[in-house]
Amino acid sequence: MIKLGRLLTAMVTPFHNDLSINYDQAGKLAQYLVDNGSDGIVVAGSTGESATMSKEEKLRLFSIVLDAVGDRATVIAGTGSNDTRASIAMTAEAEKLGVHGAMLVGPYYNKPPQEGFYQHFRAIAESTALPLILYNVPGRTGSNVLPATIARLAKIKNIVAVKEASGSLDQASEIVRSTPDDFLVYSGDDSLTLPILSVGGAGIISVAGHIVGRRMQEMIAAFFAGDRNTAASIHQELMPVFKVIFLTTNPIPIKTAVNLIGQNAGPFRLPMIPPTEAETEQIRNVMHDLGIL
Repeated sequence: MIKLGRLLTAMVTPFHNDLSINYDQAGKLAQYLVDNGSDGIVVAGSTGESATMSKEEKLRLFSIVLDAVGDRATVIAGTGSNDTRASIAMTAEAEKLGVHGAMLVGPYYNKPPQEGFYQHFRAIAESTALPLILYNVPGRTGSNVLPATIARLAKIKNIVAVKEASGSLDQASEIVRSTPDDFLVYSGDDSLTLPILSVGGAGIISVAGHIVGRRMQEMIAAFFAGDRNTAASIHQELMPVFKVIFLTTNPIPIKTAVNLIGQNAGPFRLPMIPPTEAETEQIRNVMHDLGIL
């Protein structure tokens, strides 16, 4: 079984005030995340504001994070898009840099039928030797990669995992049931980490890992050690964080939280905007109550 880690954090992208990428801080943030519980880093995912980044920016960011933590953590490049040819080209460039794997979002806006999803992901897989993580997030893409399609894709050797962010425990259960034992099913929702572990999941590709990574690792470790009571207790403890970091569109709350802990993630590129004062206060209060601030 390939080992990508139990807790992978989908990293925010730090920006300077002029909205250029703060590459130096990106390397420091990746180090901070690995020092504080993350087994791996997903770079240029939706949490990283990838939709507003150029190909050149993404490739440089992959390289920076590899240099910073690639010797002690898994570095997964977000190379998917709604254009199969562009996804193949981007994955090839990321592979040349030496990333450990790539994450491929379901094609957004196009809304392909299930066979279109299958052909898209298969074409990318056949073009690379990298281990690939499918990313199913219907709330952002507008369409759902169904469990039967994921089961077909799991038969392709280098499609090794899925980040399942449909919000449906039934769907996650069906994916686990219908895929090989060595196919990794990651929760794509922090609040469903423990429930998805309980039906056979492998871990979490996390947003909350930015600020509670160590505690999440303790929860996951307790679960796999058979200490379900401790795992459930930590889950309940962290629920306020899991909820507040999605009180408005991701990554607005988590980038705000990262700034609050002094990690200098910087501002947002439009169309993302800063949180309201009331939203910032909610985030701050939850973090204060849990001793994060």
